Amino acid sequence: MIPTPLSTALALMTRLPSGLNRAPDDRDQGLAVACYPLVGLIVGLLLWLGGAAGGWLHWQSTPLAILLVAAWVLITGALHLDGLADSADAWLGGYGDRERTLRIMKDPASGPAGVCAVVLVLLGKSLALWTLLDLGWSLPLLLSPVLARAAGASLFLLLPYARPEGLGRAGADHLPRDKVTVALALTALLAVLLGGLAGAAWVLISVFVTWAAVRVLRQRLGGFTGDTAGALIEVVETLVLLAAALLL
Repeated sequence: MIPTPLSTALALMTRLPSGLNRAPDDRDQGLAVACYPLVGLIVGLLLWLGGAAGGWLHWQSTPLAILLVAAWVLITGALHLDGLADSADAWLGGYGDRERTLRIMKDPASGPAGVCAVVLVLLGKSLALWTLLDLGWSLPLLLSPVLARAAGASLFLLLPYARPEGLGRAGADHLPRDKVTVALALTALLAVLLGGLAGAAWVLISVFVTWAAVRVLRQRLGGFTGDTAGALIEVVETLVLLAAALLL
């Protein structure tokens, strides 16, 4: 298949079949950023269907929540969790030194901060899903991946890329800013249409977390990296689920 924006985004962000028979070029990767929220919708739909199937089979909420989080990791190939771990290690180990922070971020080994960050996110998702499944409300499971990938895409609009090379360099250099802006607006509209006031609250949470991340990344790195985008995706997913569970 000739690369399309969606197939490129699927190949970059998931382990789902994309049909690509050649590597996407730089322009493909730029256009793919506008499809990040759509990739989130595909991930969310798969998880929502898994939750619905578990409910139909009368599975208990606790094991079903764990299975859904495990499926979430498998679908994404733990790509964003890896970014979260790398970012957490670099943020503590490289404090006050931009080059050291970027250098630690490239180290494939995970330190204590990275392990703790991953455990907290997986635990937060599991417990939030347990609560939501108990209450029979699966909409946050559908929308949290969409909002999180919209947050990741927004980094391309709001910050320069912090490395001369890397996973997001081509996307940042060939970004269709108008298309990404439309994709972000449609994501917010979808959340509000499906979730009403709750959906609007999740959008505000995503916007606030993204604003805070942009501010800190600009101060510490002067931009963003693929790892920090992955970390933001994981944090937004978790906080949207936790907010939905806490505010019911």
